[in-house]
Formats: sequence, structure tokens, C-alpha cells
Amino acid sequence: MDTQTWDALVASMKNAYTADLAQGRAPRPVIMPLVRGELVGLVWLRPAETGEDAMTAIVELSNVAAAAGADEVVLAWDTENVAAECGLPVIGPAPCLNVVHATKDGHVLHQFPCTHEPVESTPEESSGEESTPEVADAVEPRWLAAPAPQPGGELAPPLQAALTYSFTPLDLDHPSPFGVTVLLMEDDGYAVHLTDTFAL
Repeated sequence: MDTQTWDALVASMKNAYTADLAQGRAPRPVIMPLVRGELVGLVWLRPAETGEDAMTAIVELSNVAAAAGADEVVLAWDTENVAAECGLPVIGPAPCLNVVHATKDGHVLHQFPCTHEPVESTPEESSGEESTPEVADAVEPRWLAAPAPQPGGELAPPLQAALTYSFTPLDLDHPSPFGVTVLLMEDDGYAVHLTDTFAL
């Protein structure tokens, strides 16, 4: 993956993270498989019950990458959200947007720690008649200095498994294993957005 693609993916993840927090939502983990440097699409985690179901759901993010024959994946998640959803200890700084770049040979963890600050409305927004209603839990990230990228950085078990299975070919007896995998993932509640090149 070239630097321009990486920078664009990180910027889009920071924007999505900020947008979720502004809506009072916890950012959901998302995987972005690439084939020969080209983005296949984005797959966001399905709604999941805390504990075992959430861990299974994170591992299953790998399905689209495996079905597409991805040679690289980018996986992004919020430290506190994954720990809380999976019932696992917090690993690393929190709150923090984590973005990992992986190939079958290993991964590099990039961390973007932040603080969550209450969203301040401007006077124009609060006095305007068409102002949007305020979201009770809305916060915005204030990005802090990012530590150096960590080759082989420690990952929670479901995240590590998602990376491993991303490069394990799916054994599907179907004429279109990629297409059927995407449809099954969508049926299970995952949000799948494919790029034009890989659209079904």
C-alpha cells in the first residue's frame, strides 16, 4: 500500500471516529481489505451482545477479506469500546483510535490517543431556528501526540484472530464465494460498503 492510500484511510477513520462520537455512539470496529493495493471496501461490525458474541463478531470481520483474497488489511477500532464489548482488559492508551496495517507476514499497530471533550455549540447554532437537537452524549476527540508505530504491537485476542483469518482462504463451494460472503455478512447485520471495482 502506498503512503497516499494509507494517509487517506487513516484520515477517513479519524473522520468516522469523530462523527460517531458527535452522535453519542461508540465507534465500531471496521476492516478494510486491499487486493494488490486496491481497496475492496469497508466492513463495520454488526450489532453484538457483550462478551463471546462481540468477540465472534470481530473475528468474522475477516470473512470479506478472506473471500476477496486480500493481501493487506487495515483494521480500526476504539480501545475502550472493544474492551467493554468483549469484556477484556484495556490494552494500550484509552481513549484511543487504533489502526493496524497487516499482511500475512505480520502487522504494524498505529495508535492515535485522544481525550473526549464535550461538544461546544456556537452561538449561531444555539440561536438558529433550524438548529439540530443536541446529542446528550456527544463528545469530540482532541488528538494527542501519537506514539511511534509498533511492529507486532499487542492486540486483543479477537483482533489478532481477525487479522489471521483475513489471510486464510475461505473453503466455500460456491461459484461466487466473494459475492455470497458479502451477502451473508450483510444478512448478519454487518455494514458492507464495497468500492466500485469490487461492487457486486
